[in-house]
Amino acid sequence: MNNTLPNQDLTIPESLPLLPVRDVVVFPYMILPLFVGREKSVAAVEAALAGDRLIMLAAQKEFGEEEPGVDDIYTVGTVAMIMRMLKMPDGRVKILVQGLAKAQLTGFVTADPYFRVGVERLHEPPIDPALEVEALMRTVRNQLGQAVSLGKAISPEVLVVVENMEDAGSLADVIASNIGLKVAEAQEVIEILDPLERLRRVKDLLARELELLAMQADIQTQAKEEMGKSQREYFLREQLRAIQSELGDADPRAQDVAELREKLEKAGLPKEAREEADKQLRRLETMHAESAEYSMQRTYLDWLVDLPWKKSTRDNLNLAKAHEVLEEDHYNLEKIKERILEFLAVRKLKKEMKGPILCFVGPPGVGKTSLGKSIARALGRKFVRISLGGMRDEAEIRGHRRTYVGALPGRIIQGLKQAGTNNPVFMLDEIDKLGMDFRGDPSSALLEVLDPEQNHAFSDHYINLAFDLSNVMFIATANIMDPVPSALKDRMEVIRLSGYTAEEKLHIAERYLIPRQREANGLKEGQIRFSANALLRLITEYTAEAGLRNLEREIGSICRKVARRFAEGRQKKAVTVTETAVARYLGPPRFLPEEERAEHEVGVATGLAWTEVGGDVLYVEVNTMKGKGGLTLTGHLGDVMKESAQAALSFARARAEELGIDPAFFETHDIHVHVPAGAIPKDGPSAGVTMATALISALTKRPVSKDVAMTGELTLRGKVLPIGGLKEKVLAAVRHHVGTVLMPWRNEKDLEDIPAHLRKKVKLISVRTMDDVLKAALVEKP
Repeated sequence: MNNTLPNQDLTIPESLPLLPVRDVVVFPYMILPLFVGREKSVAAVEAALAGDRLIMLAAQKEFGEEEPGVDDIYTVGTVAMIMRMLKMPDGRVKILVQGLAKAQLTGFVTADPYFRVGVERLHEPPIDPALEVEALMRTVRNQLGQAVSLGKAISPEVLVVVENMEDAGSLADVIASNIGLKVAEAQEVIEILDPLERLRRVKDLLARELELLAMQADIQTQAKEEMGKSQREYFLREQLRAIQSELGDADPRAQDVAELREKLEKAGLPKEAREEADKQLRRLETMHAESAEYSMQRTYLDWLVDLPWKKSTRDNLNLAKAHEVLEEDHYNLEKIKERILEFLAVRKLKKEMKGPILCFVGPPGVGKTSLGKSIARALGRKFVRISLGGMRDEAEIRGHRRTYVGALPGRIIQGLKQAGTNNPVFMLDEIDKLGMDFRGDPSSALLEVLDPEQNHAFSDHYINLAFDLSNVMFIATANIMDPVPSALKDRMEVIRLSGYTAEEKLHIAERYLIPRQREANGLKEGQIRFSANALLRLITEYTAEAGLRNLEREIGSICRKVARRFAEGRQKKAVTVTETAVARYLGPPRFLPEEERAEHEVGVATGLAWTEVGGDVLYVEVNTMKGKGGLTLTGHLGDVMKESAQAALSFARARAEELGIDPAFFETHDIHVHVPAGAIPKDGPSAGVTMATALISALTKRPVSKDVAMTGELTLRGKVLPIGGLKEKVLAAVRHHVGTVLMPWRNEKDLEDIPAHLRKKVKLISVRTMDDVLKAALVEKP
């Protein structure tokens, strides 16, 4: 684009052909090429060439308007001369025009075949050459120079012309035509006739352009600086490495790799694991120390190094010493102690053997978790415990794959690292509380861990190498086995822990609980002692549990009250807690002995139940009343228990004549079976015998002995089927001072589990049929 001065003596005709220009405002002094494609525009160019070559150029308001009308074209434009024309092969015309003078459209003469418009030349008002004009022109020139220095593309010829111009209006036009203004902004400039005002407007537009250019330059500089900084750091790091090499100092990254290699040598990895570790180490050497992948790779290698591939503790094979430790830590629990000593005995005879996988099942508070610690101490092994309660994510067992951000090995591998040996006692607490959701099934992930045939090559997703778990002694704990999947149950050796009798609790309290609570509450050995009767009262009247947690809490509560008296100086002598003093410390008894069975009653039978927290006594009451033969069951019973009641009624109806019941009685009377403590859910088949006894007692009006408790599932033919939890049920009977327990004959095999001193306290009668039960339970009519 070139610039030149227009002819001042130019005579402009009254009307000229009009060429609407799309994307540019043509100023005087401008020489520029234009492409003309619209039919009307081509016709206007040809008309101008046929005459004096003058044409009116005016910008159209909307760029996309293909057929602009009268209202779509600005009224102020430039009269230009067509200097040259070239026809293109596609029918378009290329012309070279030179802007001559500003002019205004006075009206449209014709619109076809091209626009012909009335034109009036616009003359600028004169201005006095004053200091303000000179200052403004100098400011504008400086602004243009700054714009060029910030990267604005303006040709040198334009800069020379601007530097030599003395006319303010012409200077404004030249600059406005060369700084790339939008059409609306350029049109605004061309319409200002006052040269000084026009120059001021150009100055404002230049100032805005300078701000934009400065911001653009800052952004580019910032980007270059960031790029330059990283390159600079790289060169500096390389130079530092070279300097360290010259000085004989080790490169920190090389030092890291060397340390890791040395640790891998000592870690004793198996062949496959060592090959993988070497491969990953070679990858680490090629990585940049600042990259995210470097730290991820380094962490992985640290895990490989820290795992106890070959480290193991030596088992304490002195059976007498191990037995002493087990006796010291726990009272009774003979079966478990025997199993541990068997394991040690076999270990002594055969060095290479797989670790057992045990599962302790029993009510809360009987010492399952503490038993694991005791076993580890007896064996001389490290102890690791993880709680599985509420765990729902399979990755907690197997770990996450290394591709995930923040990936870690699973809890099994973490536990082994924590132990620092590959043969710890590993306790999986609360295995019956495992959950399952969209993240997987942790119990299925445990199948490999707890299988001696598979766990010699356990694969964690993070480590992704086979790790030998066969030396680990796994101990799982559970309150009940029902929620544990059968496949998992099959892999474990289940050892059941029953609740404790009052005598056992007394011994445990004296040997373990009182010394522990005394120490926990800051009392010395001679400052407090409990009488045996006080402890028995605590056990029978203030707690009702299979385990010992609440008993220990109550002992702790008494110790705290005594400790306060010593701390306040009110007590100087040792305190002996007697049977009568218990109520003073803890308030009235919470659990009173059942008084419903003070005498033989009709329609009331004593049953025995087995719950998560041990055995318990269950009363079944039956009433008959006039009605239409309906059966009502209450007491928050489960489906199985309701079915037991219906089976008992069917048995009674089928044997009505033998039992001395009028068969018509069932048609004219309603029967109501109720199990008290209605807020507590009850279910299971083992109350079938109890329900039948209470029902037959109510129908025959023969009382049930107050001293007999019973358990067993009943068939329609009157046979008594075996049940579970016999020891817990017998314990409950002893706690409630029941003298005789009726049990299914097929449970005689379980009598071995009941201690001899317990069997002396209660008379155990085996029953095969309902006739045997009725014979033992019902009292003859007076």
